[in-house]
Amino acid sequence: MRRAVCPGSFDPITNGHLDIIARASRLYDEVYVAVMINKSKKGLFEIDERIDLIRQVTSEYANVRVEAFHGLLVDFCKERDIPAIVKGLRAVSDFDYELQMAQMNNGLTGVETLFVPTNPTYSFLSSSLVKEVAAWGGDVSHLVPPEVLDALTGRLRQD
Repeated sequence: MRRAVCPGSFDPITNGHLDIIARASRLYDEVYVAVMINKSKKGLFEIDERIDLIRQVTSEYANVRVEAFHGLLVDFCKERDIPAIVKGLRAVSDFDYELQMAQMNNGLTGVETLFVPTNPTYSFLSSSLVKEVAAWGGDVSHLVPPEVLDALTGRLRQD
């Protein structure tokens, strides 16, 4: 069984994230989407909400599992016998940081990191940017799945 993990905060999940997860699901027998819990950071969506949204938008991929994690990603991988991390790269600036993380993760446990170039359509896309544009009333409908757009719109109305 070939397993990989796609980690992130996914606050919220975007079409760029979804593209990387879909591509990984075609390459691996089982893909975990690991939703990072960062207690020092307040997200727009709670962890359970993020997990629910990710499960909704990945439901067509039978081999995708969604779980929360806290701590080192390599420990998450070790506990589930996952030898590979799949990360999307948008630009050279992503590579600098991600290479350091990949080398550290490999040095700690031997987990490999595969870098997947982002679809050019999503090369500028980030969750932070989506939240900012949406908060100012901008149209992000082409940047997130419909379920996420509904949740995002509803949450921003509350704030």
